[in-house]
Amino acid sequence: MADLSSRNPDWWRQAVIYQVYPRSFADADGDGLGDLRGITRRLGHLATLGVDALWLSPFYPSELADGGYDVADHRDVDPRLGTLDDFDALVAEAHRLGLKVVVDLVPNHTSHLHPWFQEALRAGPGSAARERYVFRRGRGAHGELPPSDWQSVFGGSAWHRVPDGEWYLHLFAAEQPDLNWDNEEVRADFRTTLRFWSDRGVDGFRVDVAHGLAKDLTEPLRDLGDIGAAGETALLRVPPGDHPHWDRDEVHEIYRDWRKVFDAYRPPRSAVAEAWVPGPRRALYARPDELGQAFNFEYLQAPWDAARLRRVITEELATARAAGAAATWVLSNHDVVRHASRLVLPPGTDPDAWLLSGGHAPAIDTAAGLRRARAATLLMLALPGSSYLYQGEELGLPEVADLPVEVLQDPIWEQTGHVRKGRDGCRVPLPWTTGGPSYGFGPGGAWLPQPASFAAYAVEAQSGVAGSTLELYRTALRLRRKLLGGEELEWTPGCPERVLDFRRGEGWRCVANLGTEAVAVPPGEVLLSSAPLPEDGGLPPDTTVWLA
Repeated sequence: MADLSSRNPDWWRQAVIYQVYPRSFADADGDGLGDLRGITRRLGHLATLGVDALWLSPFYPSELADGGYDVADHRDVDPRLGTLDDFDALVAEAHRLGLKVVVDLVPNHTSHLHPWFQEALRAGPGSAARERYVFRRGRGAHGELPPSDWQSVFGGSAWHRVPDGEWYLHLFAAEQPDLNWDNEEVRADFRTTLRFWSDRGVDGFRVDVAHGLAKDLTEPLRDLGDIGAAGETALLRVPPGDHPHWDRDEVHEIYRDWRKVFDAYRPPRSAVAEAWVPGPRRALYARPDELGQAFNFEYLQAPWDAARLRRVITEELATARAAGAAATWVLSNHDVVRHASRLVLPPGTDPDAWLLSGGHAPAIDTAAGLRRARAATLLMLALPGSSYLYQGEELGLPEVADLPVEVLQDPIWEQTGHVRKGRDGCRVPLPWTTGGPSYGFGPGGAWLPQPASFAAYAVEAQSGVAGSTLELYRTALRLRRKLLGGEELEWTPGCPERVLDFRRGEGWRCVANLGTEAVAVPPGEVLLSSAPLPEDGGLPPDTTVWLA
């Protein structure tokens, strides 16, 4: 069993970390918005589930122009979500229950309401205040054109003009001005932020847009032409490390500096990079003298296909090994369609078009989606490395694809001219009970409407029920702690084409049938299966089994 004690510096290497989206987890005060006290009251659920840590998505002061990732103060709590005292109480209770606490850090940008940005607007062109951000004069006879053709991830130009005629850079929403990481004041302030939360007992950090901090701001700014705004495809069209604002080589100086801060604590603080970059480049962020880990999004993006998943798994283990890091695995998060729905979308389906149809074109079989999601989870939890779970997946929640457009909160909806519906469907508040105005989320309603079908998925409906998805997760996580060994796996030779079959050390074998026909179950004691096994001993399609 892995040592996850409070003094173990490597607790994160094979941990199971549960992502909490605070506004959608639990509401203690009845205003319809999840809060820190609500999370604290529900921490027993995570302890019973068997996870090792919780990761808190942003809880900082924010006007919610991007779901909390527009941060107005990196060292405080949004008053709608609580206070610093509430945060301290949450950390204390988590630690009492044996849970680590990881917090989201958003270093690429601030909110336009941040005191620094407001000062920059008042101070005007050429001021020291503007040097903390990326302000430039526009092109054209009167500066009426953006300084470059860079595009926002959310659509449209990445530049916004202010009344005095200058433009500022925002790679995301206009309410999220990018910081200038060439500025030493910015770097020093984030070192202070790292220490602020570490001193309050935080065990680690998830670094948002980790590949976006360093930028080539040499004049004249380089246009991108048809390279594209974001994503690995754009990065493959330029020499490694040479995109003007994504994954530049200079970004690693920042994280080597951060590592000195992390290592000043005992045990050292952990970190994981959200870096949407190709595998060999991702390994750089995960080096021991930088962040130590980076999310492997190829696994999340892979279709339900044995050959593709085997290749992704093999490559991720090799990438992690080369970096001296631990592999990471994730199936869902706050930015993507939940995997209980995504994994049964026909190959080639455009998720944005599917969401625009309200989940009707094509219609999906929710029972088949849940079966496949359960199989995918057992497969993931058997892999060496860290597994990241997203709140509600332990209940088998599907995507809420039919949210009415009038309730949407994600800025993507408006910024894309109603072309992309956005990410609200995976952020609908959790159901805890089978009744009540918000199924136990809080004493009142919820900030996004929950479908009536959520009652059947509630914690209350599944707890103690043999065969439920919640009990499957609890059993799997309990067994996983007992079975963990080294960080290697051995593929079993000669297995059927659509089957993934591997061994973990002594006495643990995982077999996943991703095909359409049943296959024979190898010899051994069945420890756990994602679906009931027939009496004839076969392994049905879309089923994973753990064997001793």
